[in-house]
Amino acid sequence: MSQHFLLSAKARTLSLASVMRMTALEAETVFRAVRWDEGKAICPHCGCPTVYECRRPSGALRFRCKACRKDFSITSGTLFAFHKMPLRQYLAAIAIFVNEVKGKSALALSRDLDCQYKTAFVLAHKLREAMAFELKGMRVGGEGETVEIDGGYFGGYVKPANHRENRRDRRLAKNQNGKRQVVVVVKERGGRTVPAVFNAEVDAMGFIVQRVSPVSRIVVDEASSWNALHAGFDVARIDHGKLYSDGSGVYTNGAEEFFSRMRRAEIGHHHHIAGRYLVRYAQESAWREDYRRVANGQQVKAVAGLAMLAPTSVDWCGYWQRAN
Repeated sequence: MSQHFLLSAKARTLSLASVMRMTALEAETVFRAVRWDEGKAICPHCGCPTVYECRRPSGALRFRCKACRKDFSITSGTLFAFHKMPLRQYLAAIAIFVNEVKGKSALALSRDLDCQYKTAFVLAHKLREAMAFELKGMRVGGEGETVEIDGGYFGGYVKPANHRENRRDRRLAKNQNGKRQVVVVVKERGGRTVPAVFNAEVDAMGFIVQRVSPVSRIVVDEASSWNALHAGFDVARIDHGKLYSDGSGVYTNGAEEFFSRMRRAEIGHHHHIAGRYLVRYAQESAWREDYRRVANGQQVKAVAGLAMLAPTSVDWCGYWQRAN
């Protein structure tokens, strides 16, 4: 029996110990190389390549543009803009975050980094936003490709009444609290995974049309929500009440794997991942699903690169200073 990838030496190309042994200068060099070609700083305000270092008395690295005379740092204009912790700690946070196969809770991250829960909470969501940046505008499928589509409901838990005679059927809309949402995922076999959040599966038709190539072959289950797909796609159906695979390639096991990962993240790490943040947790699970056979060193570099590429977060920059 072949060895699982995560158990092999190929999966371990970066250790947390090596990150924590870095000096502040070495951490700066890593982020400079990730953000700029050959580590040569470029002004984010005017794009001028002629800049020079002007460190603060505290030792913090700053650059000054010769053209516009504005100061900036390595993280200016990125997801990590206005950071308070040392860059080495941010690099350690990325390593800790990606090393978890299913997910990383903010409470555990705060303990690992010795910071407040609120700091870890925002930092974890910024990393999820970086992962989501890679999925922005992505289309899956194509000629000869198969795309699996499925939905999974999260949140909106209604506690059953204590006495049996007072209990109601919680599957009915009238007995729900309106907080239940569905994550719809489109997954190309051997390709990428793209999720989105809706109130019901039937609301995902526009998302599917936008994200899936029209020449793709689509596989869905027997739910009536997917009937409208027959009008624009080559659709194959699998009735899970009878079987999970018909032996001819008609199955949605890839999409089910995504939901298995997300469910285990909810149960084992986060305990609750619904509400307005549900889409970010879904995008994190999709990124982890696609990078599950990539070495952790490459994962750290990919997330750091996405964080340096993405603009300043609208949702999380100054989050605790606003009324949320």
